[in-house]
Amino acid sequence: MFGYVRPSAARLTEEEKGRFGAAYCGLCRVLGARHGQAARFILNYDFTFLSILLWPQEEPPRLHSGCIAHPWKGRDYFPGNEALELAADQSVILAWWQLQDALADPGKGKGKYLAAAAALGHAYRRARRFRPEFDQTTRDHLARLRVLEEEHCPSLDEPADAFARLLAGAAGEVGDPVKRRVLEQLLYHLGRWVYLVDAADDLAADFDSGSYNPLICRFALTEGKLTEEARESLVVSLDHSIRLMAAAFELWDFGAWGGVIRSTVYEGLFLVGRAVLEGTFQANDMALRIGGRNKEQL
Repeated sequence: MFGYVRPSAARLTEEEKGRFGAAYCGLCRVLGARHGQAARFILNYDFTFLSILLWPQEEPPRLHSGCIAHPWKGRDYFPGNEALELAADQSVILAWWQLQDALADPGKGKGKYLAAAAALGHAYRRARRFRPEFDQTTRDHLARLRVLEEEHCPSLDEPADAFARLLAGAAGEVGDPVKRRVLEQLLYHLGRWVYLVDAADDLAADFDSGSYNPLICRFALTEGKLTEEARESLVVSLDHSIRLMAAAFELWDFGAWGGVIRSTVYEGLFLVGRAVLEGTFQANDMALRIGGRNKEQL
């Protein structure tokens, strides 16, 4: 994932901030315990949001302990559960195949991706053993996406659909059939939004390097920025995806997590999307601080 999916702090109560922070720290611990310390470096808000969507109805009591980033003060965290384990495994698989995709891109430097892939290799092999079906579907959808990229597909919908289907596959192991269908829809439209926002965020770099970017092809851009007409068209598409996410969200009672998810869907995504399109998005500057920490403090 990419770090774009985050709640709006202004919409969260203190209790919700604490709950989100405990999920974030819980996922960090499960990644380390299940896949080794290197896996903890892939932790971000996107993967935390995934764990929240997968969360069972019952909420375990929070624990408190020191950690690598905060050895003296410590942090509250949720102990490992089904949702955190599933999100940890899927996060590792998604991160691994994103690295492989980056390594296959001739327009990108390979050094940092090779180093990251080497560090994550052991974790990926463990996650693949736990979730072979999700690994296979991820590979299949990324293979389809790679073909579209190699063909310089001029459509926004086709490559976005491939990535959206990939993310929707994360709901495949949810037991309740109604919740599974809700999450498939929510994650599908979230995946589409993420793919297009990432394309906008990478537009200038992709234009300079000659890498495929669906926005360049779709709007026949002659420089590394959107025209006003292209920008308006993209905004309509992004907003449409968020509205469909919201419609799916309203079909299920997410219990104590409702406020955090609502904050993300109804405000957080709009804020991030606007910042990306305005060229002001910086992961470090905009990192949502919940419980006094952010992803850069790992």
